[in-house]
Amino acid sequence: MSSLATMIGRCIRLTRRDVDAMIMSLMLPIMMMVLFVYLFGGAIQTGGDYVTYVAPGVLLLCTAWGAAQTGVGVASDMTNGIVDRFRSMDVSGASLLGGHVMASIVKNIASTVVVIGVALLIGFRPKADLLGWLSAAGILVAFILAMSWLSALVGLLTKSTDAAASFAFVMMFLPYISSAFVPIHTLPSWLQGVARNQPCTAIIESVRGLLLDRPVGDHAWIGLVWSGGILLVSVTLAAVFFQRRAD
Repeated sequence: MSSLATMIGRCIRLTRRDVDAMIMSLMLPIMMMVLFVYLFGGAIQTGGDYVTYVAPGVLLLCTAWGAAQTGVGVASDMTNGIVDRFRSMDVSGASLLGGHVMASIVKNIASTVVVIGVALLIGFRPKADLLGWLSAAGILVAFILAMSWLSALVGLLTKSTDAAASFAFVMMFLPYISSAFVPIHTLPSWLQGVARNQPCTAIIESVRGLLLDRPVGDHAWIGLVWSGGILLVSVTLAAVFFQRRAD
């Protein structure tokens, strides 16, 4: 546990020193929220205020992007030789990767607070009680955890930080094919099946329902199953590939 705590502190310090990345992680939520609400909101009909509909989608988009940055840090460690130094100090692969993942969660919590703050300023009015807020936060943290470990796996599989960074663009694209920004029934018919049956939709609908005090149906457990499955596969494969890269 001590080595894990040390690695978490190291990754957080590295994040603080990367000023450009910090500014981007905090400015991206603001830009996305303003962009969708003020540029596209008037043209998209969702049966209510667009900011109320889109806020959970922007939340997920920003957390997906932030989680995907984990792979960049892992790829950097794997290519600059520092892993050998850590192994000589008896730092395990689980601690090294876990440090990156936990730092990602901390950073994403900060960006989530920014998204909610901006949304409140421009008209978002959630109706959730304390339990609803905690449930929505739990679903988001589970998603961030799963995506961060998946990104860590990508960082192990790629040979450079540039290649790992490309995963962030893939993760940012996925929420667009969901109910994040427009109702699914407005999508082309051939795309609706994909949008309904991918993890982002279940998580967005869960968070949206919980924050607006609406029924979430099966979306909550489906989203948690998706996150749990991705987490299990990612952690297992990450352990295997870290050992291969480090040997």
